[in-house]
Amino acid sequence: MAEFTLPKNSKITEGKKWPHGPKAKSGEETEFRVYRWNPDDGANPRVDTYYVDRNDCGPMVLDALIWIKNNIDPTLTFRRSCREGVCGSCAMNIDGTNTLACTKATDDVKGTVKIYPLPHQPVVKDLVPDLKNFYAQYASIEPWLHTTTATPEKEWRQSHEDRNKLDGMYECILCACCSTSCPSYWWNSDRYLGPAALLQANRWVQDSRDEATGERLDNLEDPFRLYRCHTIMNCSKACPKGLNPAKQIAELKKALVDRQV
Repeated sequence: MAEFTLPKNSKITEGKKWPHGPKAKSGEETEFRVYRWNPDDGANPRVDTYYVDRNDCGPMVLDALIWIKNNIDPTLTFRRSCREGVCGSCAMNIDGTNTLACTKATDDVKGTVKIYPLPHQPVVKDLVPDLKNFYAQYASIEPWLHTTTATPEKEWRQSHEDRNKLDGMYECILCACCSTSCPSYWWNSDRYLGPAALLQANRWVQDSRDEATGERLDNLEDPFRLYRCHTIMNCSKACPKGLNPAKQIAELKKALVDRQV
């Protein structure tokens, strides 16, 4: 089980075991154990147990969380939006793995479904992590096109070959599953940018239309911002979009070496 950032001097305790709902037609219920913490009640974090009627609920873990909120406990708090694996809002730790609740099928989990917020991030409430630092790091790599030449009348043109270089990077939805699975990011998130921000940084370094490659690489040449990566590979295993942040970090390191040759 991954570790989590808890309020000071606190520990996770056994929470409320909610009663079973109306008996499902086939008697089919699934047990969900969900992390709960409310900053306003002064209590320790806890794990509540819910029983979800699978005949009255959609197939994904997010469907079950919404069912719990609508039918059992309206105080349960979590983020969600698109329900299509596009926005990244519902990223959480399910069955010990960081993933998206909207694309994780309940049937893929054997036995009890255990749900926690993304690990090693401050918790706002229940399954909602505080990602202010994560987004600040993303902003620090200046994720937009930098140019010095005059803006063309119609568009910045790019060959098919150059466009293909962005595959495997532009698809990132900034769900934070990769960064929060990385031990180096757990211990050094104040200085290490993490897999998601570095993947995005390489997306702009590799963009043939961008004219600030040197400045972007200068911004990354630091013992912590880039080189705190130890190629543990958790990031690539955790990405729900099948991307490879570790490969993109290696490309950045190679680009820094190549320009010195």
